[in-house]
Amino acid sequence: MKVLVPVKRVIDYNVKVRVKADNTGVDLANVKMSMNPFDEIAVEEAIRLKEAGKAEEIVAVSIGVKQAQETLRTALAMGADRAILIEAADDVGTDIEPLAVAKLLKAVIDEEQPGLVLCGKQAIDNDMNATGQMLAALLGWSQATFASKLEIEDGSAKVTREVDGGLQVIKVKMPAIVSVDLRLNEPRYASLPNIMKAKKKPLDTKTPADYGVDVSPRLAVLKVEEPPARKAGVKVGSVAELVEKLKNEAGVI
Repeated sequence: MKVLVPVKRVIDYNVKVRVKADNTGVDLANVKMSMNPFDEIAVEEAIRLKEAGKAEEIVAVSIGVKQAQETLRTALAMGADRAILIEAADDVGTDIEPLAVAKLLKAVIDEEQPGLVLCGKQAIDNDMNATGQMLAALLGWSQATFASKLEIEDGSAKVTREVDGGLQVIKVKMPAIVSVDLRLNEPRYASLPNIMKAKKKPLDTKTPADYGVDVSPRLAVLKVEEPPARKAGVKVGSVAELVEKLKNEAGVI
């Protein structure tokens, strides 16, 4: 079975995001970028499936700017076999919308014919949480979202999902799209020998035109603002005063 893993280049989760002075977007100058954490978990799960003998090949795919090559090399160093970069933007500030990403991934899947697509449930930069679901709809494939456990058995995937009420276990037919959650696994660190080997692994570069997909944005960002600063708290002298403030000032009871 071939496993396809989409990965995205995002601002590192340790970086404090700052808005540009003119409110046109997020300041990306000299900011550390890395693989989306949810996608990293998806790569790790694909590698574990290969180590368990349930997958033969892992293909990492990224859609965005040329610099996303670094993200793909990270996936290759972790254990992916080859990578595909679709250069869909020139400006690092351009974010390709979920529907365009899903259409490009569908075109890649039509060529590669994987048995399973493992993707992060969402990207930490835009928090859309839509690409996996859109891709499943375009392909007409089974889907399982928010996976915290995955078992492949007899042409189906048994997935434990994290839902508001707790955990839900479902079984879906393969091929399938599975979007992963934080508690699925702990991604490994790439060793130095594997980082060196990753430089020699195949990385193909494509464009949206190669797949006949239009990535023109459907949304326009009018203004970007930082959230308002949190107001300081107040001390109360008694429970009665607390209840009074919650009722009359905060309006929560």
